Amino acid sequence: MQKRIRPGALAVPAVLTSLLLAACGDAATDTATTATTETTAAATSSAHVGASASELKEVSSITPRVVIAHEDGLSVLDTATGEIISETELSGFQRLNNSGDGRHVMVTDGNKFVAFDAALKSRPHGDHAHHYSGDPELRDLAYDADLAGHVTVNDGLTALFSDGAGTALIVPTDQIAEGYRPADGVLVESGDPHHGVAVPFRDGSVLITVGTEKERHTIQYRDAEGEVISETTDCPGIHGEAVATDGAVAFGCTDGPVVFDGADFHKITPAEGVDYQRSGNLAGHAGSPIILGDYKVDKDADLERPTQINLIDTRDNTMQQVELDSSYWFRSLGRGPAGEALVLTYDGHLKMIDPESGEITADIPAIEAWEEKDEWQEPGPILQVSGDIAYITDAEKQELVLVDLTSGEVTERFSLEVAPVEIAVVDGIAAADAEQLAGGHDHGHEHDHEGHDH
Repeated sequence: MQKRIRPGALAVPAVLTSLLLAACGDAATDTATTATTETTAAATSSAHVGASASELKEVSSITPRVVIAHEDGLSVLDTATGEIISETELSGFQRLNNSGDGRHVMVTDGNKFVAFDAALKSRPHGDHAHHYSGDPELRDLAYDADLAGHVTVNDGLTALFSDGAGTALIVPTDQIAEGYRPADGVLVESGDPHHGVAVPFRDGSVLITVGTEKERHTIQYRDAEGEVISETTDCPGIHGEAVATDGAVAFGCTDGPVVFDGADFHKITPAEGVDYQRSGNLAGHAGSPIILGDYKVDKDADLERPTQINLIDTRDNTMQQVELDSSYWFRSLGRGPAGEALVLTYDGHLKMIDPESGEITADIPAIEAWEEKDEWQEPGPILQVSGDIAYITDAEKQELVLVDLTSGEVTERFSLEVAPVEIAVVDGIAAADAEQLAGGHDHGHEHDHEGHDH
């Protein structure tokens, strides 16, 4: 039976807490709500929620797979060979988000999130790991959500936000493969429909935005019983969130970001004379206290093309800007294995930035020069990071480029037969297992809770 947690309520603290604690581990688009995707695959139309994912076979090793969304559906590329190993026909505009278990990708399909199984898994076992592989497939597992929006992964939990209802369904990340039923999840209600987000924590508490379809400026921190512990109303136009080390969370606003330190909210005021400052796209890293964000200052721009990025320090609630001399867009931001700030700019270069000093430490030519199109749904370059590798798409040339972030060299260029709209890199390693598998190093896995501008 699904548990509903309403504002200022409620009578299920023990049940909520025990459910959320069951998912142990360590551990995101205003116009996205207009997506009207219709899935044509038979798997979803005949869904019987609760079925487990297909069995995987143990293998000696695995290499990451890249799930590619394009105008005809989904393709899966094996980065060991560059070959497409799976095709799924879907109509409409697809959005992709890693589920956090290292295996599944959540496909935003209009009014539901559908689980796509990339069929890779690495299971830690002492000082080594066991690897498993299988055939990718769109599963018969869907989570209903009126105007499906953000997917946020944190602390071994996955939050699926419904913009049309203003609710967040929270499920244990490691149980998605077992067919965790939506009816058994925890539904957190914000009060009214709005384009929002929720960040769950293992103790049952949650950060959730509160607003309406016309405005949003409030973020609440609630305990496992739904009681508001602290809140801020000082975040107009809330959009974009990311988690840093020690559980600090930053949110983008239109007058400077807000940082949550685990108990209280702190406003970061822009420089004197700056009345509008928006960082609606944020990228965090589990090993860094600094969050990377875009830096927009033109309130009246239909399409602002910023050349500066924002580095938000959650330790002292300050921010600094870095000039890149080239613009970028919302799919340009990422984090390296040691927390490096990464930005793919219009000149086709991947810029690596030291988040502490703001120094640009590498400028790597990766793809042809490009420019953001007027419509954000059109195919454009994408940056994703897994481990030591940056995965970059060139939509015009229909290429996938792999960059070794350790050497700064392009290691692969794979030709594609489609123009990627979105991608998700799957390596089999759950966010909760990344540190153990890497022998104490974070292995470059970001918490999958980046806020995006659309």
